Amino acid sequence: MSLSTAERLVEAVLFAAEGPLTPAEIARHADLEGSMLPHLAALAVHYAGRGITLVERGGRWHFQTASDLAHILRREREEPRKLSRAAIETLAIIAYHEPVSRAEIEAIRGVQVAKGTLDVLMEAGWVRPAGRREVPGRPLIYATTPDFLSHFGLATRRDLPGIDDLRAAGLLDPIDLAMEAQDAQALLEPAGEGEDEEDDAGA
Repeated sequence: MSLSTAERLVEAVLFAAEGPLTPAEIARHADLEGSMLPHLAALAVHYAGRGITLVERGGRWHFQTASDLAHILRREREEPRKLSRAAIETLAIIAYHEPVSRAEIEAIRGVQVAKGTLDVLMEAGWVRPAGRREVPGRPLIYATTPDFLSHFGLATRRDLPGIDDLRAAGLLDPIDLAMEAQDAQALLEPAGEGEDEEDDAGA
């Protein structure tokens, strides 16, 4: 399959880019008019099944190593900084509830969020300020970035794992499972049953 001049221009722009690009950014760099999506779709088909593939993550496009070959090219390297449990919990809350304010994050976690925790996530490029909530005090709200989607191999936030996926992967702590079971039991108990037991005990 031969590529058109426009498709070759888009291909060249993506190869030369330092990071993922939106269709509008591609059009500007390639000096092209009209929608880039047909050219991107043609390139995606052209590279399907090859050593590199063209993928879209959060509205941005880039070339990446084919998923079945990634393990061959993966290099062991020392991470300069690992995320703390607080940072991981905060990132998860932002990903599942965005846009969300610090107060809302603290309400979900049940503890205060240190400013440094959010700074670490923003330095990693996974979290960004997303404006201010139109309520008294106008608190700053946070959301995830396209880099977050790209790093975790997600096309959109809809691809985030659900509760069943997390349980199957063993990523829920025993205390999380116990509380989930407790909540389910409470829903199954007939209303007032606990009150009758207390009355009997008092009698």
